[in-house]
Amino acid sequence: MLNAPAFLGQNGVGDVPFAESVGEGVPGPSGGPDPTAQRRGPAPLLAVCAGYFMVILDVTIINVAVPVVGRDLSASLTGIQWITDGYTLVFAGFLMTGGALGDRLGNRRVFCAGVLLFTASSAACAFAPNALFLIAARLVEGLGAALIVPGSLALLQEAYPAPAARSHAFGLWGSMAGVAASAGPLLGGLLVSTVGWRWVFLINLPVGVACLILTLRHVARSPRHAGRALDWPAQCAVVAAVALLTASLNEVGRRGWSDPAVLAGLGLSVVAVVAFLVRERVARSPALPLRLLRSRTMGGGAVVGMLFNFGFYSMVFTASLDFQHRRHFSALETGLALFPAVAMTMFASVLSGRLTRRTGDRPLVTSGMLLGALGLAGWAAAGPEPAYALLVVPMMAAGFGTSFALTGTTATVMGSAPPAYEGGASALFNTTRQIGSATGVALGGSLLATSGGYGTGVRVSMAIGALAYLSAAAVAWVCVPTRARGAGR
Repeated sequence: MLNAPAFLGQNGVGDVPFAESVGEGVPGPSGGPDPTAQRRGPAPLLAVCAGYFMVILDVTIINVAVPVVGRDLSASLTGIQWITDGYTLVFAGFLMTGGALGDRLGNRRVFCAGVLLFTASSAACAFAPNALFLIAARLVEGLGAALIVPGSLALLQEAYPAPAARSHAFGLWGSMAGVAASAGPLLGGLLVSTVGWRWVFLINLPVGVACLILTLRHVARSPRHAGRALDWPAQCAVVAAVALLTASLNEVGRRGWSDPAVLAGLGLSVVAVVAFLVRERVARSPALPLRLLRSRTMGGGAVVGMLFNFGFYSMVFTASLDFQHRRHFSALETGLALFPAVAMTMFASVLSGRLTRRTGDRPLVTSGMLLGALGLAGWAAAGPEPAYALLVVPMMAAGFGTSFALTGTTATVMGSAPPAYEGGASALFNTTRQIGSATGVALGGSLLATSGGYGTGVRVSMAIGALAYLSAAAVAWVCVPTRARGAGR
């Protein structure tokens, strides 16, 4: 999925090969460029992106398969919900733990452990004899995903210290989320309709094996900070906060926002966040020091990530339901209908990676968010029953704007982190993005269920998504530096 021209040029005109720019700024034994760094090329990026793509794909590919799974395994409605939601709950809840383990034990070691666990549990899912076994395997799969994702960004930070190469790497890493999320329904529909639902999980096996081999062969060992004790009370507070929030938001579409169980879950998640902050204030070895959380660049970048994930995944979710239920598209047709947004994520990530060296991060993040807002506002203004042709440009604008902004936002958050907390910073960024995704999906589903019609619900959802993009643009203008911190590190 890598585009060769993306790896050419640190000045945007393609005159410096990627393999040479990788070693820029990394001193070797004689004071010149490190030849080992120069030889890395795209292999570490391929390894990391393969793992990340596999994780995000598993969030969405199951959606079109789960009705067939439920019939085949005689699962109850509650069991079907846990097949889809159990993975997301564990994944989101243990991201901070995965980041802390990476900082302590080495990001490559934890990343490889996550890939191995994810691949093995995918095989268990594929051969599950009953629903209970499948649910348990999905929970383990979510734990593997939580170990993979924080280390992925930290490994790219270590593998590509040169600003130009790092920007390209972060851009392509970010585009994997949009591509995987949107390709999931298409690929899932294709597999279920041809070779059966078990291949939704079996497809992870060759990807996981290839990812593990590439990582062990081409990704350097990560530094270990063994002196840092794991702050288990803080980790437990994060797990509780994210799990309660995600579970509550998942119940909104079925119960409504005013349901006591939903309100109690949201309230307890706030209590868990407060407990985390109090613990980090007094801990001798905090999971993420409060000075980093208070940092304008790190905190602001995390908020921007949460807002654009809210807007993008709300669009993908509501559009998928609208295409299938109101327009009567098949799962395969829905995946094809969403393809314009997917295509733009790849193109935008390559372009932003090239432009950031000239313009810095702030203009790219801000303009990307403004473009995304314009796209979703255009969808909302297109009328209650617009023709599909009128929605292509809004989808392209939202996909392009999100991916265009992601590169600079990622660089901002990771550039704000000291080397000892790269895994923690990556975990924070990805946790807030997961919260944004879950909130966007929950709100979109609630609007579709309560607005008296899919047309009205989709328009209101798109308008709220546009406001989220506008808010992200404002936060980015204040918090994202023109040049990412740590660019020369």
